[in-house]
Amino acid sequence: MKELIYVGVGGFLGTISRYGIQHLFGPVETVFPLAVWLINIAGCFFLGWFFTVTPTKWEIKPELRLLIGTGFTGAFTTFSSFSVDFVHLISIGELVLALLYVVLSIVIGLLMSYIGIKFGIWMLGQGTRKEKRI
Repeated sequence: MKELIYVGVGGFLGTISRYGIQHLFGPVETVFPLAVWLINIAGCFFLGWFFTVTPTKWEIKPELRLLIGTGFTGAFTTFSSFSVDFVHLISIGELVLALLYVVLSIVIGLLMSYIGIKFGIWMLGQGTRKEKRI
């Protein structure tokens, strides 16, 4: 039960952070959902880095890992907004932009996760990291 509280608190903080960033962007002139895209890409980098560094360099409590990794990052990034934005782009006839959004989200998201992991490994000074799995 205690773990649910940590995830919930992290989720609350992640959600209000995402809302705040989207609010900062305000209504944009373009139909491309830039705020959601940037949030999701940043989350990919962060999660790759976080789960690389915390098990070895910063031995934080499992509850805090749940709060930050699962709760905060899970709520900060949003697959549902990504999906709705994609469907919306198609519904307004922006098929090319919709496909570009999906391809960029997946390719850049995976790349940023990889870079986050590599950055974490670099921070640890390990060079390669084979004994730990994410």
